[in-house]
Amino acid sequence: MKTVQVSASKTYAVKIGAGLLPQCGEEIAALGGTKRVCIVSDNTVWPLYGEKVQASLEKAGFLVDSFVFTAGESSKNGSVYLALLSRLAQIPLTRTDTVVALGGGVVGDLAGFTAATYLRGVRFVQLPTTLLAAVDSSVGGKTAIDLPEGKNLAGAFYQPELVLCDCYALQTLPSEIFWAGCAEVIKYAVLFDPALFDYLLETGTDFDLEYVIAKCVQWKQDIVAADEFEKGQRKLLNLGHTFGHGIEACSNFEISHGEAVAAGMAIAARVSASMELCDSAVVERIEEILKRFSLPVSADLSAKALCKAALQDKKRAGDCIHLILPKAIGDCRMVEAQVADLEKLIAAGL
Repeated sequence: MKTVQVSASKTYAVKIGAGLLPQCGEEIAALGGTKRVCIVSDNTVWPLYGEKVQASLEKAGFLVDSFVFTAGESSKNGSVYLALLSRLAQIPLTRTDTVVALGGGVVGDLAGFTAATYLRGVRFVQLPTTLLAAVDSSVGGKTAIDLPEGKNLAGAFYQPELVLCDCYALQTLPSEIFWAGCAEVIKYAVLFDPALFDYLLETGTDFDLEYVIAKCVQWKQDIVAADEFEKGQRKLLNLGHTFGHGIEACSNFEISHGEAVAAGMAIAARVSASMELCDSAVVERIEEILKRFSLPVSADLSAKALCKAALQDKKRAGDCIHLILPKAIGDCRMVEAQVADLEKLIAAGL
């Protein structure tokens, strides 16, 4: 097992290893102070791991309740959020009790935002069951729900008490979901770590899970510790996301987040080359590694449609939008672009 300590407004451990879900009760009990928990999950993950997690929590002495919703990005909305708030109030969960998120990024985002806002904040633990959630969304305290106007437009920075990444759960993922999570792994390599990039290119999907997840979490911890509330360098973690969120929205979320981020990274690389920030070799290497992981490098969209969707992104500030563009593998820059120029830039990236 590997452990990464995250130092933000709250200090907590991210534990990465095989067989952690059956041990979650004793791990959460060791935090102290909680008598009751509510497990939040979706109807894909709950049949796989819900009873196992509930049994572990009950064995550790907790009173356990649950809330299970329909899997998918479309459930990360105001209606499900309010239903979960009502469920916590009906239990009732108190300020010393804990919300436990069991699932992928959608579950973690929804449960985390609910924990941040119920009673102005209750304890929160992440049990990520996808690679994407393990390396990225479960760490760092970003929580949110979607609005009809765009993704993650209502949210809060709210750090968990503990994150437990069970590698056994990740090994049972369908291939396409595992590959989608690899997009976020590749993102960290492109941003910060040429050695990790080369390792991934060599191994493909046969990489060491504990090693790679710990690497990614450590990079995220370093960024979050320096800029928890995304005023500066944490914006680098949005590589591929401005275009990726636009691709997701244009597909009505039929394209997964990971696939959209992968295509968004490739578009960002081509935009960077068009601005002469990087050379064509960088674009080729990014496209090569994405294809190695069966991830897309393009989107079948017009520049106009993608531009319109991208302008709903949170990174827009007035007439400017911040783009994260690669200069080299391991060296990315934040570039301020004018909204009026975005469609033209996207056309160069498509």
